[in-house]
Amino acid sequence: MKLSFSKYQGTQNDFVIIDNRAGTVQLTAAQIQFICDRRKGVGADGLMLLGSAEGFDFSMTYFNADGKEGTMCGNGGRCLTQYAFDKGIKKDFYHFIAIDGPHESKIDDKGWVHLKMIDVHNIEKNIEGEVTFFVLDTGSPHYVELVDNVNNVDVVALGQMIRYNERFNKEGINVNFVAQEENQLFVRTYERGVENETFSCGTGVTAAALIAGIDKLGAQTIQIETLGGKLAVSFNNKGDHAFDSIWLMGPGCFVFDGSMEIK
Repeated sequence: MKLSFSKYQGTQNDFVIIDNRAGTVQLTAAQIQFICDRRKGVGADGLMLLGSAEGFDFSMTYFNADGKEGTMCGNGGRCLTQYAFDKGIKKDFYHFIAIDGPHESKIDDKGWVHLKMIDVHNIEKNIEGEVTFFVLDTGSPHYVELVDNVNNVDVVALGQMIRYNERFNKEGINVNFVAQEENQLFVRTYERGVENETFSCGTGVTAAALIAGIDKLGAQTIQIETLGGKLAVSFNNKGDHAFDSIWLMGPGCFVFDGSMEIK
């Protein structure tokens, strides 16, 4: 099977995207693994299908690099919005459906893609010895630990240990290490499904931003630095660990188009 695709990246969180509005593309887990393999295939953190859905501008189906359908991917949703625009679906505001429900998105006059995330109504705070961490769901489950310096953290080793511990092993969790640096956060993330550190994680920086703003009520915007570049998250803190009007903002960039033979 000859497969046409596009490659996009959002703060170096990269994706293979396929136009499946005709509903003719069906890929196995092994095929997705091959496409996402950085030595044998195209190379990507995940693969997305742009689909059609009644009542929406498009649908988003996301697969992790391990070939399994994933939960919501924030940077993926931003890149898919840009892809939809590039494919001729041109709107001031987009309304699309993903695995965690409906989303809104838009592209601003500077080229940044804004993606509205799901509301968050529950944040769990844990203290284990000298470690304080939070667990919350921003479309995907996240563990957030505040640290003094993320550059001193072995993100892969600690991320694997937490992701595969007794509590989280069955479903998996994304593990974020977060440091406050001047007027921004620096976030590094170990992602389940990729099973490695990625250059950026949209739902992860969203989780980190909510934790950073947990003690201040009202509207806030948090600037984020990741290994792959800059993002921003705005939200409204309603109190009692409830947040709405959550928007993830950042670039969604075309890399190249291509085609390949898939067995």
